[in-house]
Amino acid sequence: MFYSLKNRLIAFFVVLLVFSFGTMSLLLFRESRATIRSYIETSALEKMDEYGSFVSTAALQMYDLASLVYNSEETKNWDHVQLDPAISSGEKMLANIQMSKFLTHAVNSYSGVSSVSLYRKDGLIVSDNNDISTGWSYRQSPWYNDFVTRDNHWVSAHTDDLEIKRSRPYPFLSLLLPVNDFEPARAQTVMKINVGADFFLEPLNRIHLGEKGTIFLLDQEGSPILSQEQYATHAEAVKEVDRVRQSSSRQGVVNIRGGSGDTDIMVYKKLKPNNWMLVGFVPETDLYAKLYKLRSTIIVFASFLLVAAILLATWLSYGITKPLSRLTSAMRYVQKGEFSIAEKSIAAEGVVQSEVAFVTSSFRTMVQQLRHHIQTEFEQKLLRQQAEYKALLMQINPHFLFNTLELLSSLSMQQRTDDSVKVIESLGKMMRFSLNSNEDLVSLREELAYLKHYLAILDIRFRERLHISIDTQGPPEGRQIVKFILQPLVENAVKYSFAMQETAKVRIAVTVEPERIVLSVKDNGPGMPVGLTEHLYEETAHSRLNDVLSRGAGQIGLRNVLARCALYYGQGFVYTIRTSREEADHGTEIELSLPIKEGTTHV
Repeated sequence: MFYSLKNRLIAFFVVLLVFSFGTMSLLLFRESRATIRSYIETSALEKMDEYGSFVSTAALQMYDLASLVYNSEETKNWDHVQLDPAISSGEKMLANIQMSKFLTHAVNSYSGVSSVSLYRKDGLIVSDNNDISTGWSYRQSPWYNDFVTRDNHWVSAHTDDLEIKRSRPYPFLSLLLPVNDFEPARAQTVMKINVGADFFLEPLNRIHLGEKGTIFLLDQEGSPILSQEQYATHAEAVKEVDRVRQSSSRQGVVNIRGGSGDTDIMVYKKLKPNNWMLVGFVPETDLYAKLYKLRSTIIVFASFLLVAAILLATWLSYGITKPLSRLTSAMRYVQKGEFSIAEKSIAAEGVVQSEVAFVTSSFRTMVQQLRHHIQTEFEQKLLRQQAEYKALLMQINPHFLFNTLELLSSLSMQQRTDDSVKVIESLGKMMRFSLNSNEDLVSLREELAYLKHYLAILDIRFRERLHISIDTQGPPEGRQIVKFILQPLVENAVKYSFAMQETAKVRIAVTVEPERIVLSVKDNGPGMPVGLTEHLYEETAHSRLNDVLSRGAGQIGLRNVLARCALYYGQGFVYTIRTSREEADHGTEIELSLPIKEGTTHV
């Protein structure tokens, strides 16, 4: 790819721009993220400090009010009146009214407090604004049970029944303290100080973390104190909050990776009073939204410059690289042997005006001359190959004919007239088939019929001394092979089997596969001499046809078959020779694997 001058020039501009803008964007993005993170850590924590001071002040007011009521003589007298059975109900009611007035003055002294109520175990409830009632339903309230059983003095945002009666259905945050006793379970009276949840929530909502960030106020158990139901939606963040609560760190910033791959930033600060904790969550994508937008703008701008650089490099290199590119393309076609396409890819120039044009014109002339020489050489080689094939084919016929004539002479001398007639009939059919030399291919069925005529002659010659079996697998219809392949192989097998055995055994196997025809001839002869198999492989690989044509009549069978198959099928022809000279397993098996060629009639 980078062999082209144009491509190298374009690559240089691309690497330069991508590296410079990529490095700048990466550094800018990292520094901006670090700056924003530092700002979040300082600004958000400062605002949390301010809000923590506000919460401490509000809690201190509630404790002051509770201390005022707890240590007041009015409270002590009221409690004494309620405990004395000798005092009449009217006097107790008067004491309740005095106590309610006292609670009203106390609430008015603290602007943040909404109401104060005293709950006695006997069902009496005294609240500010002359609110006196009786009832035991508050004992089933969660806040009362948590206070009595778990000593939980703070109640998270909830609705109060007394406040609902006063048309205040909104949630309240409450402080619970026992009166005249330090143990909630033994106290006869419980004081409940209510502060509106909005009193804490409004200043908390003014603290912003990005556009979608939220800050939560958590109690000592990690549960939200105010009316912030969305806290439960941060499942991964809640786990991290539990871990942070157990740590000794008072404040910090933590990255939280969610299950979907998004990252949230958690800012936390622990408040000293009551072990409360402020926790803020903001998505990283929201916090860095403007930064991501800036990065996208830089990428678009860099892409525009990159396209402009590519166009500029293309324009600059066009005049130089276009002729060279055509020349390179033509060279590639020449390597593939496609000379006509190579000539077309180089336009003929009338006047040579530059060195590059001279090189291109000279190469085009060279391609034309080379194409002419190759075509001439190919035609000569094709004619020579056809002549060699015909010579090999004609080499088979005289050899077989002489052997058969010798057999007829022997039969005549033995006065075996019937056998002579059969031999003549089979020989006539074989000669009629063999004299048709116009075609190189014959059908597999015709080749097998030719072989059977030959086997009939052998049967008359050797009788019971010869055992030949033919095994055919697959339909032979529509399959064609090179003629005169099986008969020379069978003739060789019979010849070498009798050289060692009194009885010759030859097995012929024909297997028709979808893409190939496999022919196998196996004998029980002495096996091939050492080194002959390798010599045959080498002779076939190097196409030494002259060696085959120059051999004597006794050595043409196997070599002739291999030479003709290699000449006709080329690299598609595969053969295997298996031979053994051991007494337990002697003999030779020749297997020919021929690719199926349909419609081809000339070599």
